[in-house]
Amino acid sequence: GQPLPDLTGHRIMAHNAAFERLIFWYVLQVNIPLESFYCTAAQARANCAPGSLEDVGRFAGASMKKDHRGAQLIRKMSVPPYEESPELTAEMVAYCEQDVRAMRAISKAMRPLSDEELADYHVNERINDRGVLVDVPLCQAAVRYASAELTEIQAIVAEVTEGVIKSVRSPKMRDWVYERVGDEARKLMQKDGKVSIDKTVRFNLLNCDGVPPDVQEVIQCADDLWASSVAKFSRLAQLSDEEDGRVRGAFVFAGGSATGRASSYGAQVHNFTRRCAESPGDVRTAMVRGHQIVPKFGPRITDVLRGMLRPALIPAKGKQLVVADWSSIEARVNPWLSCRGEDKLAVFASGADVYKVNAAATFGVAVDAVTKAQRQIGKVQELACGFAGGVGAFAAMGRAYGVALPESDARRMVDGWRRANPWSVLYWQDLESAYTRAMRNKGKPYSAGRVAYMFDGLHLWYVLPSGRILCYPYARLEPEGISYAKAAWKPAADAKEWPRARLWKGLACENITQAVAADLLRHSLRQLDDVVLHVHDEIVIETDAPDMDALRLIMCTPPEWAKGLPLDAEVSIMERYGK
Repeated sequence: GQPLPDLTGHRIMAHNAAFERLIFWYVLQVNIPLESFYCTAAQARANCAPGSLEDVGRFAGASMKKDHRGAQLIRKMSVPPYEESPELTAEMVAYCEQDVRAMRAISKAMRPLSDEELADYHVNERINDRGVLVDVPLCQAAVRYASAELTEIQAIVAEVTEGVIKSVRSPKMRDWVYERVGDEARKLMQKDGKVSIDKTVRFNLLNCDGVPPDVQEVIQCADDLWASSVAKFSRLAQLSDEEDGRVRGAFVFAGGSATGRASSYGAQVHNFTRRCAESPGDVRTAMVRGHQIVPKFGPRITDVLRGMLRPALIPAKGKQLVVADWSSIEARVNPWLSCRGEDKLAVFASGADVYKVNAAATFGVAVDAVTKAQRQIGKVQELACGFAGGVGAFAAMGRAYGVALPESDARRMVDGWRRANPWSVLYWQDLESAYTRAMRNKGKPYSAGRVAYMFDGLHLWYVLPSGRILCYPYARLEPEGISYAKAAWKPAADAKEWPRARLWKGLACENITQAVAADLLRHSLRQLDDVVLHVHDEIVIETDAPDMDALRLIMCTPPEWAKGLPLDAEVSIMERYGK
């Protein structure tokens, strides 16, 4: 019976404000402009804190904390069969009021969103509301193939293990593998003092010489069974709107707490595999008709399904997808940030193949004489070494790109990249010096390249060239170095303190580089209409009038704060999302 206040001209602040906004628009039928909404969850994430109201309260140690009674009330009053009574209604009102008090107290204790950050949040919400079209019949077919494969996989495992293991989900599988592999493989299975068979371990074991063929087959079966693409197909189909087949609300603004990069919710497009089928249209036709897809389209059903995950996203009838991604964006931003990398930037500006340039410097040959194998090593060098990565980082990145070298050769590759990029080591030292001096001199700014640090006694702040501010929350200078509260890690229920992480020069370099790349993405998104997807260095537009040159111009024209940064982008038109 309470009247709705006149909200004209007012800012409406709410935690996860999209929920309130959609209730206003589609349930209450109240027309309030998107620009009137301010999300305090986005504000928390922009301040490198957790987005959850409950978590951010614990993170900040605030006296106002989320009321757990709310979850019980929602189950009773908002989930069938509904319970209603004056007493429960009064409790629900009190719970909502307490939630507002908690949200308000936490919001007031944090740096507010800047006008630009708020505008970027609204851009994100427009993309969320537009949604992306899903090929639901393809997703449903993928789930059917996966179900058929499950029976096949379990039968193979039982046969290979002579009935010892009937399911790769059994804990026995891990022990069975461990007993049958060599010492090197056993080392790969050790994680935090325990034996593991997780995704990374499985990948390493499948590329390790000390694993017998029958054991490799069982590991491969486990990898196939646990492939996340099956769950993603099912999730896409479930999330798609039954009226128009579009998935909405997929992007979380500033979901990457250390950088402000967007993350993905529900559809989780940021985790899609890069692998795509060569002829997705043909594969799709075969799948929806229930035809045999192995071995024609791949060696295993799982391989075929992974290659069809991106192509499950399609344009509406009469439209096309324009897909554009920046070329080597982080490899360009990093030397530009250092103010020392003019030679490296000149390589990019000339249009030369940076991977070949790396390899030429390392192997002492002319750029034109670099072989395909040497270029692949040059690529791994660029991806692994830019953030102070050493031999371990090179080996890990090499496994992902099919490059396996002895430790002595890997060390030579790392040293070769650093010699060819003399700006890098000096820049990492500049960063370490700047943030350490800032921690020791409260309230004084210290610069490194194009970034400046300042410690206010609580948080270690840093300002990007765009003017955007990020921080390492609740930072401490300890004998072992600088530590900070890591928002992405969630503590146990009885924990006395939020989990902490160590800041080191490689992490600082990576965070800054990715944050600036995110600023470039935001800058482009502000200028574009009809965006349906964006994945770090990639933008996807759905349109009936593709203009590849206009999109490339926007993405390759740096903003005022990024003058001198050479940018390049590849743009293509697709009937299905791909790579």
